Amino acid sequence: MDIKFTNRLSYKQARLTVLVGFILGTLLSLIQIGIDYASEDASINREMQALLQISHNPASRIAYNIDAELAQELTAGLLQSPAITRARLVDNTDTVLADAQRPRQESSYRFISDFLFDESRQFQDSLLLSHMPDDYLGTLYLEVDTFPFGSRFLKRAEVTLLNGFIRSLILTGILLVLFYIMLTQPLVRVISALASSNTRHPARSKLSYPPGHEHDEIGVLVKVANQQFVSMATEIEQRRNAENRLTDYLNELENIVSARTNELKASNTRLSQSNEELEQARRRALDMAQARAAFLANMSHEIRTPLNGLLGMIALSLDSPLNAEQRQQLSIAHDSGKVLVELLNDILDLSKFDAGQLELERIPFDLGALVEDTANLLSQNAAPSVELTCLIDPNFPSMVLGDPTRVRQIVSNLLSNALKFTRFGRVDVRLSATHAGVRLEVCDTGIGIPREAQVRIFQPFTQAGAGITRQYGGTGLGLALTNNLCEAMQGRLSISSEAGFGSQFSAELPLPSHSPAIPVGRLRGSVAAISNAGSGLAELLQTLLPAWGVDYRRYDSPQALGQVSPDLLITDDLDSLFDLRPHVHAPILLVTAYGNFLPGEQAANLSPLQQQARPLARSALYQALRRTLQGADSIHPSAHDGALHSERRARILLVEDNPVNQLVAKGMLAKLGCEVSIAAHGADALEHLERGHFDLVLMDCNMPVMDGYEASRQIRQSGRWPELPIVALTANAMPEERERCRAAGMSDYLAKPFRREELLALIDHWVPLTAS
Repeated sequence: MDIKFTNRLSYKQARLTVLVGFILGTLLSLIQIGIDYASEDASINREMQALLQISHNPASRIAYNIDAELAQELTAGLLQSPAITRARLVDNTDTVLADAQRPRQESSYRFISDFLFDESRQFQDSLLLSHMPDDYLGTLYLEVDTFPFGSRFLKRAEVTLLNGFIRSLILTGILLVLFYIMLTQPLVRVISALASSNTRHPARSKLSYPPGHEHDEIGVLVKVANQQFVSMATEIEQRRNAENRLTDYLNELENIVSARTNELKASNTRLSQSNEELEQARRRALDMAQARAAFLANMSHEIRTPLNGLLGMIALSLDSPLNAEQRQQLSIAHDSGKVLVELLNDILDLSKFDAGQLELERIPFDLGALVEDTANLLSQNAAPSVELTCLIDPNFPSMVLGDPTRVRQIVSNLLSNALKFTRFGRVDVRLSATHAGVRLEVCDTGIGIPREAQVRIFQPFTQAGAGITRQYGGTGLGLALTNNLCEAMQGRLSISSEAGFGSQFSAELPLPSHSPAIPVGRLRGSVAAISNAGSGLAELLQTLLPAWGVDYRRYDSPQALGQVSPDLLITDDLDSLFDLRPHVHAPILLVTAYGNFLPGEQAANLSPLQQQARPLARSALYQALRRTLQGADSIHPSAHDGALHSERRARILLVEDNPVNQLVAKGMLAKLGCEVSIAAHGADALEHLERGHFDLVLMDCNMPVMDGYEASRQIRQSGRWPELPIVALTANAMPEERERCRAAGMSDYLAKPFRREELLALIDHWVPLTAS
């Protein structure tokens, strides 16, 4: 068998060995050259110093006698050295007695010598006579060309490297021959014997050992090959026996396959019947899903329509003159209606999660104000002995990016859950910024959740125990929906709780900062607080007041106040107010529970007195401090808004068939300063548009004669009002309703029941503010 020369083991081993030997030889040669270089470099200085010593006495006498002729002979004699290119003799008055020089030697290798030993070197010797060692006679200067030494060094280096290369070549040839004789030739014989062996009768094939290799690796290879021949012969015999048995099995298998084929035909027939039954079941499931979606849409419409009228009428009644008791009763009714709307939204949102149709907005909004507004709305649900506090990091961004509606649902569900199960102690809402977004924590001192129940509380319609629903009420939807909303925002909801020791829910939401925290104006003055050290009010004031520049001190009781006379006293201790007022003349800010304000006569006896309900919002606290400490007038947003709305003269066409909803919407629009025309159905709306000009159309979707979809399509197809905004007013809050409205040509969408603030935002967006 012919093997290519470069593929032979002898060549590969020789190449590897020579390569290693060449590298080592080269390294040793380089080391030798380096040692020679150091010796040559030192010899230059050594020879020049010796030459200076030889010339010292003659030069000293010449300098002493100031003999220029002898000086010239001395310098000319020094130039006889091939390395010296210039010799100069100077006396003690710096007079040059002799200066001889010659050109340096040129060569193509000179640049290597100059690099190694420098181009030239300077030497000098101070001239003195032995019997006058203290008398300086002059200086002998020598300029040395290093090339004669460098060329001598380069020749030796060349010989050293050449010898190493020749030794490597000789070693290569010797090793190649030795490896071929000792390794390649025996292996070639073994390979040839293997190639000529009879594979059909391996038992007859037996290899002989190459001479001299019976006990080395080649001998072991021959021995293993002979053992393999024996094993192959045994395996071939076994396979022949197996083939005979397999032939018998095949005959038997044919009979079995024939019987099984008949059974499979019967099974296929039954499977076809099962597939038909499964298809029928799938169709029934789809029909049921569609029926459920239609039921939810109808339920949403049927419930939201009367809710819109109910909440709208209550909101309009709240704007009329009422006594305190009537206003409180209507406010409770209005807030209860909002809770009903939130419950309806929770059910519909769960259906959106099931259908995968939940859409999230990404707009800037004030999360801190949203948390405070939500806590203020839910404060009516707090037990009288529960302190509700919003603790927002002073450096929290003023605006974040996200879906404010969904975030409000998360805050509302977590806070409602905490207030429901807390009868004593504190409920805190903490808001802070993280590197990945925001962290919202709701902590309470309520009944807590057992560890074994924490794994199932995020499931729909599930609570911690069977007695929870009976004792505390609730549907079990809040935490499930909150967890789904956090996951939809790529966030995470976690719980830390122990039965009897309260709970802490933490929502990590990736809401990036849109605007940094806005620094508030610095206040000047002293504020004292009478409150328990572990209260939420004390923590809130300690966090905010020093950051606003206020000199703040807290006291545990009125007696601890002593003779301190602050500019403002803040307290949540209602019982000590009447004992405190005769001794404190500063204004008092009383922080009380929802609906627990002092009546007018008692408040007048404690004047000057301000009352704020828990949770105490940052803006309300700042305005109270500003009014008291700096005498600034309070800012009334409602009055500002009223002045703004009085300037609005938008003409709005309201298309609504329900009389109650007509009254609600018209009343809200009138208070916003709008001129309203009412159409009972779509055809009536088209007639109104023909007769007059309108800035905005509020279009109900489900109406007799002509519904809102068809009316919107005809308005757009006519081409006469291409820029007219059409906003859908519908009680159907399902996600496909928004797409249906857009397909009909409507500009925006507002679900019933809607609030005045939502209606105002809609008008601000679509109708520019104009003066009458």
